[in-house]
Amino acid sequence: MTADKALRLKRLKIRAWRRGTREMDMILGPFCDARAASLGPAEFDLFEAMLNENDQDLYLWVSGQTPPPPQYSSLIETIHAHTVAR
Repeated sequence: MTADKALRLKRLKIRAWRRGTREMDMILGPFCDARAASLGPAEFDLFEAMLNENDQDLYLWVSGQTPPPPQYSSLIETIHAHTVAR
């Protein structure tokens, strides 16, 4: 892992664990800890971009209450599967 990716990963973990809602902390934090380092470059960038989204929207997408935007659908499915498997 490059120094740049290691720094980005560290920042992503902080952002994933310190969301605006406890529900999203408990969904995104463990996912980030377990899977973010192994994401490919495009998925890593997408996860980073997704963390800019509103927590209320993210929760609706991950919980399946509303469909996510097309660019996030595959990543949201991965996060959902990780959450359910725990």
